[in-house]
This record gives sequence, C-alpha cells and structure tokens, in this order.
Amino acid sequence: MSIERPTPYVEEWVGRLERCEPNALHTTLVDTQEIPRLFHPCVDEDKASPSAVSGDGCTCRRTWVDSEFGLPVVGEHFRTVGGSSDRWTYTTYAPLDLRPDDAVESVIVDRGGLFWARTTAGVLSVLPMLESSGYGAGPTAGAGGASAFAGYLQQLLDTSGHDAAARGRASERHDPRILAWVRSDAARRAELTMTDLELLLQPI
Repeated sequence: MSIERPTPYVEEWVGRLERCEPNALHTTLVDTQEIPRLFHPCVDEDKASPSAVSGDGCTCRRTWVDSEFGLPVVGEHFRTVGGSSDRWTYTTYAPLDLRPDDAVESVIVDRGGLFWARTTAGVLSVLPMLESSGYGAGPTAGAGGASAFAGYLQQLLDTSGHDAAARGRASERHDPRILAWVRSDAARRAELTMTDLELLLQPI
C-alpha cells in the first residue's frame, strides 16, 4: 500500500518508524530495477549521491521498520531542483492482524482512502487487510471495497474489537445499516469508535 498525504495520522505513524539498513523485505516493496536506489544516500546526506539531481534535487529511497509490527517501510523522496516540490511517499504492507493481546478501539477513514485502527493500547496501525480485499468508503466506493469494509466493521462489532484479523471475502456478512453508513458521505473521513459502531445499529 502507498501512503502519500501528510495527514496527522500519517505523521503520527511516520514518527514512530525506525530507520534501518535495507533488507530482503524492503526489496519486495520496490520494482527490481529500483533496488539499487535503496542503498543510495539522500542528497541531504551526500551531494554526490547517484540519487542527487543537479546538486539539490533528489530521487532517493530510504528504509525503515514499523517497530510496533515489524513491517518494512520504503520511503520514496522526490525533490525538484530548487526545492519547489519536496515530498515523501511511503510504501508498506498492511498487517494481517494486530497483536494478540490488543483490540481495536476505533477505526479511522483518513484522507486519500487510508484506513487506520487505533488499539486499546493507543497504538495507531494500518487497518489489517488482505492484499486481495481493499477497503472503500463513501458514495463513490466500489461495491467490493464497501462490502469488504462493512464486513470488517461487522467482525469488530461482533467481537467487541478483539478479532482484528483480516478475512477473505467469504466472511463479508454485514448488517445493511453498516453498509449504508460505509456508503454515506459521513464515512469519507471519520473516526468510528466501537461505541459509535454499536450506535449505528440502534433503532431510530
């Protein structure tokens, strides 16, 4: 998955990443021809780096590990000559589950279609997800993504947030009221606690 927009949640997540040397897991996050860039320093560290462009531009890669879950992270740096554009894009894997002694306290739909979980221990995590089952929210969400997200919310509701493991599409049963919320404008950017989720199913 790719993380681009510098939202407060992204900044919180990036703030806990630990810089590390590239390893075999990092190489799986980039195209084969890009692997050498993992070992090139940023222009901020070496003006003569192979990733430097005309002195102050840059197209390097940096590698981190998400210390909470052990997941590899590759950051792609793009800075134009002169610095009029200077941004980082992060690539990582969504976890398949959270830690066994933790539970989901809230689910966050962030800008740019990012989905996060806040655990009862206060840890922010990319929402567990299978590679084949992307999530969607809002009126323009595709049927598959909306159904996958609604099914995941139903799973959390049924287990009070304790079963956070990503499931296949066969488990995507959900109450129609949850799917209606997922397909609403309100779901495009929201932080939904377990209590909020329960309220979605209360009679009006």
